[in-house]
Amino acid sequence: MSWQEKALWLEKITKRMMLVVGTLGVLVIYSGFFFLLLSGRTVAVIPWFFLVSPWICIYFGLTQVQQIKVLNWFINKFKK
Repeated sequence: MSWQEKALWLEKITKRMMLVVGTLGVLVIYSGFFFLLLSGRTVAVIPWFFLVSPWICIYFGLTQVQQIKVLNWFINKFKK
């Protein structure tokens, strides 16, 4: 196995791990957030970056083509 194949394998595994961690993060963090919200407790103690961080993991777990499509979607969404 050449170093290029090893690098591609490592990149593929890292991206897959980022997708798994991001997905689990969305499930855990948002379920906790909505539990606190619906139970009447304050959610002011949760910093905004805790709610954004799993989405960043998911974004970097996507392929480059998918990342560009996401950016184009955001650009089109906010241009309107």
